[in-house]
Amino acid sequence: MLEVGIKHEEKSKVDNTNTAAAVGSGGLDVYSTPSMIGLMEMTCKFCAQKHLEDGLGTVGISVNIKHKAATPIGMNVRCECELVEIDRSRLVFKVTCYDELDLIGEGTHERFIIENDKFLANVNAKIEKAKNK
Repeated sequence: MLEVGIKHEEKSKVDNTNTAAAVGSGGLDVYSTPSMIGLMEMTCKFCAQKHLEDGLGTVGISVNIKHKAATPIGMNVRCECELVEIDRSRLVFKVTCYDELDLIGEGTHERFIIENDKFLANVNAKIEKAKNK
């Protein structure tokens, strides 16, 4: 059962695949903002999923973060999240990321609870609509 206050943590390591230069968000070999956001979203997804019934999932709908410090290749990154608000199907998480020395990012992430099959049916219906356009 989802309730305010649940927490989760995930980890990642900075390597050649998740730098700003590799993902195209910058030109340097430091941990990229898109990679940090992905880690934040994944951490929140796993946090919620453990408490949902079969057939339900979540999708990200909003990210409001600040990337505060650069992290070099080879360092570990840890993301922590806490569910701070539940408004029907909307979940709001506080997220923070740390490397081995510093707070590197913080903010909020919102997710929406969905019925997986219904959601995918609606998404797949876009293919037919696009064909008939």
